Amino acid sequence: MTAGHEIPQRQHPTSDDGYLEQMTRSIFESGFSWEVIRMKWPAFQEAFDGFQVHVVAAYTEGDLLRLLHNPDIVRNGRKINAAIQNARTMQQLASEHGSFFRYLRTLDGLTYAERRKLLTQQFKYLGPTGLFVLLWRVDEPVPDWDERNI
Repeated sequence: MTAGHEIPQRQHPTSDDGYLEQMTRSIFESGFSWEVIRMKWPAFQEAFDGFQVHVVAAYTEGDLLRLLHNPDIVRNGRKINAAIQNARTMQQLASEHGSFFRYLRTLDGLTYAERRKLLTQQFKYLGPTGLFVLLWRVDEPVPDWDERNI
């Protein structure tokens, strides 16, 4: 699955914050060294306030600038902005469904291709491979790894 990368751990997040953290990690790993992201991840956790959805969703332009100037994380503006926007989207979906996990349950009747299309449209900078890794990490059903399916 990971073509020379460390295989991520699978675990079901216990809160929406855990989903946001895993989504953000999948986004930052995309097109970048997974090892670098792994080494910097404690700094990401601190910089993003533990990935508390309600906190990250409320970030302002000042928070964006703070993150862009933090030398301890990967300072990719598009990915940092995506994390903030994705927190807002996740917060909205959790508000409508009770939690992000419950929102995912509304997608259970869809094929993987349909879920992939919907989720990659809803969340910024989350491409097909990043989505596959995210869903695998959070113990959601995914097809066997095959680049043609991604």
